[in-house]
Amino acid sequence: MIAIAGAALAAIAGAMMPWPWLHYVAKPAATLLVWAMVACAPSSERAYRWGVMAGLALSTLGDVFLMLPSDWFVFGLGSFLLAHIAYLLALSRRARLFAAAWPFLAYAVLAGAVLSVLWPHLPGELRLPVVVYVIVLAAMAAQAAAVWWRRRDAASALAAWGGLSFVMSDATLAIDRFALPFAAASAAILLSYWLAQSLIGLSVSRAAPMQPQ
Repeated sequence: MIAIAGAALAAIAGAMMPWPWLHYVAKPAATLLVWAMVACAPSSERAYRWGVMAGLALSTLGDVFLMLPSDWFVFGLGSFLLAHIAYLLALSRRARLFAAAWPFLAYAVLAGAVLSVLWPHLPGELRLPVVVYVIVLAAMAAQAAAVWWRRRDAASALAAWGGLSFVMSDATLAIDRFALPFAAASAAILLSYWLAQSLIGLSVSRAAPMQPQ
């Protein structure tokens, strides 16, 4: 966790100074360190571990696309879309999909509020990809909350907070990019992003295995 925090802070410093070389090295390194933490974590839930590792690998690819100087936003969006599908499938191994209804209703309201802010500012060709992405992201975060509601253990709580942090990070990124840019956006986005990834990573080894409900 110290190494992850150090790499994350270096990436944020590189983005804000700006020191592009530091950002280019530290940003994927931070996510790969979370991947390494998960790979080494003790866990008997093999399917969950591999799902989280797949999500982190795809997230690293998304990190690279989003930091490139040319506009690779759609490729980054696609990489993170696949990452959230991997997380969603992993979470469905800990409890059945829609194990509790209220998280899906709550995140649907939140997703609708974010889309209502973004919609007038989105280019026409991005509207469908962004809607699909928001739906999958909200479903992942809602499933994480539903797993916690069913299991009530430390592992599921970490994943639920990770899902919420991911929603806040991506909402901040989208609002800054399309609707209302602000000076501290990079720091807010990256801090909440690595908080999300770290919490999801830590959820791999923080509970005894339990059959899906």
